[in-house]
Amino acid sequence: MSNNRVTITGDRLVVEPVGIDKIWSFTRRLEFPLAHVRGATHDPGMRDEPKGWRGPGLRIPGKLSGTFHADGDRQFWNVSGFDRTVVITLDEAEDFNRLVLTVDDPAGIVTAVNNAIALA
Repeated sequence: MSNNRVTITGDRLVVEPVGIDKIWSFTRRLEFPLAHVRGATHDPGMRDEPKGWRGPGLRIPGKLSGTFHADGDRQFWNVSGFDRTVVITLDEAEDFNRLVLTVDDPAGIVTAVNNAIALA
């Protein structure tokens, strides 16, 4: 089961944490103009990426949820395990540099996001 619902509605990318992840991440919904989305990749290697410090959010073994600050970057993580991790990179106009998300269909989400920004 997915931790996040990722949809493209018109010219917007919408990310909604699912279930209790809304509470853990302190986030009900994130929305970004497609013009501010640089791209998406399926990246299980995020397991080894420095996470930085958490604030606000949850960090326990196997679960990262909320805002993390690393090397001057502000990132939104909502990940349980890393095999289905998608990274969405945003431009500097947004509050977050990256979104790191567990999704049900990483290849499908990556294709949908990258195709949508190519047409935007």
